[in-house]
Amino acid sequence: MSLYGSMRTGVSGMNAQSNRLGTVAENIANANTTGYKRASTEFSSMILPSGGGNYNSGGVETQVRYSISQQGGTSYTTSASDLAINGGGFFIVQGNGGQNFLTRAGSFVPDKDGNLVNTAGFTLMGYEYKAGADPTVVVNGFDGLTQVKLKDEGLVASGSTKGAMEANLPSGAAIGDEKATSLVVYDSQGNTRILDFVYKKTNVNEWSLEIRDRATYSAGPPITGVIGSQVMTFDAAGKRTGAVPATLTTTAINNLPGTGANLGALTIDTTKTTQLGGDFTSTGGGIDGSKPSKMSGFEIDKEGIVYVKYGDGNLVPKYRIALATVQSPDKLQPESGNVYSQGTDSGVIVTGFAGSGAFGNIQSKALENSNVDIANELTSMIEAQRNYTANSKVFQTASDLLDVLVNLKR
Repeated sequence: MSLYGSMRTGVSGMNAQSNRLGTVAENIANANTTGYKRASTEFSSMILPSGGGNYNSGGVETQVRYSISQQGGTSYTTSASDLAINGGGFFIVQGNGGQNFLTRAGSFVPDKDGNLVNTAGFTLMGYEYKAGADPTVVVNGFDGLTQVKLKDEGLVASGSTKGAMEANLPSGAAIGDEKATSLVVYDSQGNTRILDFVYKKTNVNEWSLEIRDRATYSAGPPITGVIGSQVMTFDAAGKRTGAVPATLTTTAINNLPGTGANLGALTIDTTKTTQLGGDFTSTGGGIDGSKPSKMSGFEIDKEGIVYVKYGDGNLVPKYRIALATVQSPDKLQPESGNVYSQGTDSGVIVTGFAGSGAFGNIQSKALENSNVDIANELTSMIEAQRNYTANSKVFQTASDLLDVLVNLKR
């Protein structure tokens, strides 16, 4: 009967506008929530079959959508652990139950254990640097991820593993002439050791290089302390010939006298050594490793590499933040705490690093604002209010007419 259908349609319209008002309320409430994505109510008509001179009014159905792929504005802070993604991708975070989620909410702070945790209590995940090597991402899952922990562990020292030496060898030197320079390196306990780089001209356009540990070197038999050597040849322009880059690897020295520390094998780059006219000069090159020092802070670069900063100014990479994405971000399933899980229509989660592929760069000392426009939400609220009232009038009118019909029998 059309009167019943009109009442049903009016209820359907009021329910739809209630849903719309609900998303408006949620958006306004989260207008200042970091990384929040606006919800909207989409309407679709529901048609019922009619015939025989009677019209069956249908109704309206609603579906809530989230503008997850729409990036919000950026606000800047003074905290290095506040992170925003400029472009595609999501941070991977872990809840208390060990389940991983995706989020754009990057307001992280270290907790009592040093883990980077956002305001909803989710822990930032990344890959750990091991032996200084850049980690390898697992593109189709969360295997290998670990919590990003920046806990002060007191005094820390790191032994040297690689460095470089740049020098100019005088082309006018006589065969048999020697030139020397030195480089300070660090053993496994952060003690300094001096390595002497001794160059000897052995032929035209040819020099030999010996790297000697000064503390253990002895020229007499048996010769000790030479931990690396290399033959260096040059072309007519004084440039290195042979394999480029030119490196040599020293031998390790274990159980150093007096400390019991180890000096690991060092990879020394000598590519920039030249043989030109003039005096012998050494411009150094540098070496990694550090003496004992305390953690003084941390830095996070645009590629998501988390560096621990020590008192001597040395930056040591500890983690690389992982990002993730899906084929259809707007189809992700929203969860409490401003996080998302994989939805049935979102596509497979793919992980990677910032600055590669479809992933944007990471901005430290920045946060992504919500993408809510208060003016638009207020407009939607007024429209929802008016439409709800109009639908209630339909229901009320049909109810009044139904009363007239019922009273005809009396």
